[in-house]
Amino acid sequence: MKGNILIIDDEDKLRGLLAKIISLEGFTVIEAANAKAGFKKLEQDEFNVVICDVKLPDANGVDLAKKIKELFPALEIILLTAYGTIADGVKAIKNGAFDYITKGDDNEKILPLVYRAIDKSLLQQRLYNLEKKVNKKYGFDSIIGASKQILEAITLAKKVAATDATVLLLGETGTGKEVFAQAIHYASNRSDKNFVAVNCSALGKDILESELFGHKAGAYTGANKDTKGLFEEADSGTIFLDEIGEMNPDLQAKLLRVLETNEFLKVGDSKPTHVDVRVIAATNRNLQKEADNGHFRLDLYYRLAVFQILLPALRERQKDIEPLAEHFLTFFAAKVNKPTPEMSQDFLEKLMAYTWKGNIRELKNIMERMVILSDSPVLTSDDLPYELRSSSYSSTESFNLADVEKQHIQKVLDHTKGNKTEAAKLLNIGLTTLYRKLEEYKIQ
Repeated sequence: MKGNILIIDDEDKLRGLLAKIISLEGFTVIEAANAKAGFKKLEQDEFNVVICDVKLPDANGVDLAKKIKELFPALEIILLTAYGTIADGVKAIKNGAFDYITKGDDNEKILPLVYRAIDKSLLQQRLYNLEKKVNKKYGFDSIIGASKQILEAITLAKKVAATDATVLLLGETGTGKEVFAQAIHYASNRSDKNFVAVNCSALGKDILESELFGHKAGAYTGANKDTKGLFEEADSGTIFLDEIGEMNPDLQAKLLRVLETNEFLKVGDSKPTHVDVRVIAATNRNLQKEADNGHFRLDLYYRLAVFQILLPALRERQKDIEPLAEHFLTFFAAKVNKPTPEMSQDFLEKLMAYTWKGNIRELKNIMERMVILSDSPVLTSDDLPYELRSSSYSSTESFNLADVEKQHIQKVLDHTKGNKTEAAKLLNIGLTTLYRKLEEYKIQ
């Protein structure tokens, strides 16, 4: 690709000569006689480079460069002037111009300049496209939904993203807390640095401490070399601590020190390590209540809860069930090279009637199953698993949250034939958490 170039100059002969010289190199060249006509061309077509006279009948090219760069940041601008001054040259570069040259020198300098400006513009465009892809995959564009509840959560997340404030994401399992954490990171000024996620319930205390903070050689049996922890990996970026309510009290104290001093001690080290890390934590627990009951450090809770965002359960945002289901069907159909099936009315009604205890994660899993198992172009309620086909509350069914949780855990254990490790994975909780709930609910 050679590139598209717009020349803005009110001198017809000079503009035409310049256009001819550049077009002979294989570039597509469009001409405009003034700033107004130039802007019209910019709105109609995509350009890589603008070559603009400083003195135009309706604008000053130096000021125009700033306006063009604000609207088209990937575009490069070369300014031409009959009477160049150092002050104008400095202002032009500050306003975003690629270069500022005097007419008369332009015949020798213009082509090498154009090639360099094209290279820079194409690189900028590639970076811009890459950023768009990242935002679509990880940014706020990746969050699907138009319900009032989810839009309020997105608005709060966007506001805090621009700061370095610690964020605590609250909500049931499967509500998309990691998706929100990623979106906050990629909308922040740390977006070009690492985003590191760790599930605090998935590892034992000693392993988690080493994972988070690293260790020195000889710290314990098998520690043969110095090892970086996840906080060091996330230096200048963001660390996402999921299931923070499951963290051991000793580690809570160490995390509090990081939040207060930006320093920690590696396992087996006596010299502190300094990091600059933004912390985003998440939990499905009421940490205030946990702290009041002595199960979580109150001082750590206050440090984590600088900015809290509650993510709504899927049953509270019914308006979003259909677009989410469509998105997952499209995604999984493309993954297995199948046409995307449509959803019948009775299929949708069953999705709407279901309580979605596993929230978005459960909906995602069901849609993947639909794509894999169904060969029909239209999904009906008969294609759904039994629990969704029969989804409706009876007058005798308990609405008590503890009863619902107990029933769900029992159902998952039945599904895994009593395999508690597998059940914990499906429930997205730590094995120790599952055992505690089994004891609490007296489930055998």
